[in-house]
Amino acid sequence: MASPQELADQYLAGAEQVRAAVAGMTREQLAARPVANKWSTLEVVCHISDFESVLADRMKRIIALASEVPLLMSADETLFAQELGYNQRDAEEELALIEATRRQMARIIRGLTPEQLQRTGNHNKRGLQTLERVIQLAINHIPHHLTFIGEKRKALEA
Repeated sequence: MASPQELADQYLAGAEQVRAAVAGMTREQLAARPVANKWSTLEVVCHISDFESVLADRMKRIIALASEVPLLMSADETLFAQELGYNQRDAEEELALIEATRRQMARIIRGLTPEQLQRTGNHNKRGLQTLERVIQLAINHIPHHLTFIGEKRKALEA
C-alpha cells in the first residue's frame, strides 16, 4: 500500500505528463484525426479534463462522507464527447483545469491518513471501491490516454 504522499506525488505528475504530451502542437494538429475512428488529441485532452472533475468528486465524497458509504456515479465518456463541445474547446484551458484539479486534490491527498485511504464508496456500476483504488484509477487515467496521444503525434509526423 502506497502512502498518501506517494499517491499524491504520482497523481500530481499526471498533469505535467499530459502537458508535455501535447507541447508544441498547433490547434490544427490538436484537432486533427490522423487515426481513423479515434478521437483527436484535443478530444482526448477534453476527456481527461472532464473526468478529472468526475474522479475528484468521487474522492471528495469518500473523504467527506466517512460516516456513510457514498454513492459514486458513473459517467459516459461517449456522451460527454458528443454533448460537451470538445472540438470547440481550448486546449490550454483544459490543461489548466487538469493542473488546478490535480494540485488541489494532491494537497488533500497529502493530508490523509493511511486509514482514510481504506474508506469506501459504492460505485453504481462497479460496487464498493476504496479511496486508494479511486486515487489509483485517477493516477492511471492519464498514462492510459498518453498512449493514444503519442499514436496521433506519430501519425501526424508520417
